[in-house]
Amino acid sequence: MRRLNLVGLALIMPFLTLPLPATSATQRRPAANAVAAAAAPSATFAAAREAAGRIKAEKMKEDLYFISSDAMAGRDTPSPGLDQTAKFIAERLAKLKLKPAGDNNTYFQNIALRRTEVDREQTRAQLGERAFRVASDFLPSGMGGGEAEGQLVYAGHGWVVRSKNLNAYEGLDVRDKIVVVAGDGRVPPPGVTLKELSDAPGGSWETPVSYAQKHGAKGLVFVPRNFERRWRFASFALARPTFYPERLITEDEDEEEGGGTVEQAAQLPAIIPSAAMLGALFEGEQADGAKILQAATAGESLPGFALAPAKRLRLALSVKSDRAQTQNIVAIVEGRDVTLKKEYVAVGAHYDHVGTGRAVRGDSIYNGADDDGSGTTALLALAEAFTKGPRPRRSILFVWHAGEEKGLWGSQYFTEFPTVPLEQIVTQLNIDMIGRSKRAGDTNPRNRMLSGPDEIYVIGSRMMSTELASLSESVNRSYLNLKFNYHYDEPNDPERLFYRSDHYNYAKKGVPIIFYFDGVHEDYHQPSDHADKIDYRKMERVTRTVFILASELANASKRPAVDKQVPTAQFNR
Repeated sequence: MRRLNLVGLALIMPFLTLPLPATSATQRRPAANAVAAAAAPSATFAAAREAAGRIKAEKMKEDLYFISSDAMAGRDTPSPGLDQTAKFIAERLAKLKLKPAGDNNTYFQNIALRRTEVDREQTRAQLGERAFRVASDFLPSGMGGGEAEGQLVYAGHGWVVRSKNLNAYEGLDVRDKIVVVAGDGRVPPPGVTLKELSDAPGGSWETPVSYAQKHGAKGLVFVPRNFERRWRFASFALARPTFYPERLITEDEDEEEGGGTVEQAAQLPAIIPSAAMLGALFEGEQADGAKILQAATAGESLPGFALAPAKRLRLALSVKSDRAQTQNIVAIVEGRDVTLKKEYVAVGAHYDHVGTGRAVRGDSIYNGADDDGSGTTALLALAEAFTKGPRPRRSILFVWHAGEEKGLWGSQYFTEFPTVPLEQIVTQLNIDMIGRSKRAGDTNPRNRMLSGPDEIYVIGSRMMSTELASLSESVNRSYLNLKFNYHYDEPNDPERLFYRSDHYNYAKKGVPIIFYFDGVHEDYHQPSDHADKIDYRKMERVTRTVFILASELANASKRPAVDKQVPTAQFNR
């Protein structure tokens, strides 16, 4: 599962992070009337139970030890380790004789990537005679390179919302200037919701970036609200190149999780200054750098003003760019019904992790056994169980997504450029971290949200389809009766789990989803996420439960109705 923050995307978008507050897990089930409405298990339920019994903890353990071994080097996207994992999965699928559903009758949906990297030697900033160094004094922000020079103008939060009589640029001339913005150019100011900005920018409202660009500004300086965290990861972000799917760069997206950004669209040279550089920029002005930073990190802004005319900032941002590639892995078990086999129950997991990084107790390989080696392995076990029959009426679509940790790329790419008709996918079941359990007596605060041995978080099942939620509950009660925890279905979940894994991109397209998740734990995104810490009995039980539900969905007379569309504003906030 991807982090809530966007660490490592320095050349793609500003960092927008939220804390992970201490909240207590709560056990909630759907309303009694919804559960009562669930249909009894189908006539094929007994056969599905027998087939599910083929999913064995011992075999899953063997596969997971290989997938999360040091030889895979953390399965970064892209990397030789990820490619080796893809080859391993594809060879298994071929042996099982699943139908290839990638490009050119292969299991691979190829994804061309643009690789960008800061050219440190050619990237610099200068205020008068004072020079500033990249990484220590400022960070490039956005994908744009280029040069800019001009007087500085502070535009507060920078938003123009005419329906609210709000204009942060009022009285400011930004032509040929470099604009300082309190924020990241994406999140509206207090009192304005994205729901109120439903029309296209340029009419009743403007972002800080679009206004600056239209009125002739030369460059941008962002003071983001998450300033300290942004700088905490600065060296990490600049130490490695950034990748992004080329076909998605031109997509008209503006979402928090994994789309393009308003800053990206602007293509103006843009930086995030250090506190020291900010102090130098505002030295002797009506508000100093400390006040500007304090206001920005508090989500506030001061009234706009032009800085001293003699104070001119020069920016030279250089980005080196070339190409690379990665792949999703896509396969199908065809249904037996001549009509319904054209519909699909999609089951997915991401097979990437975060690669290598900062060493912790001498270990720099982030193996990702739980995240998401567990889901990757579960998908292989599901594929094998379905190939050995009985075949369901609908087809089963298996997708191993790449790039989840980079911003949900693989699932975004697949849903934008699907290899089967997207409207024919009746449900998507996402398996992302199902292998860890909280032990009795565990008082580690980092494990406070970890689920127990017979418990799993079930996220999003009730958000879009009452029928899907009811069937999920009915199947579980009739089978292994796991503890389904609905804590993260709370509408104001501060951790925003619904938006942080691959199911999200399917939900945006109107496909009802369920996300299976064991909870954040002490080894999440650490080198210590090893295969020897996995609860394989739990993995087996959760995977079998997913198998039974997928079988019931694939054999049902009709697809689950979408009766509770997720509000658009929730996707974009």
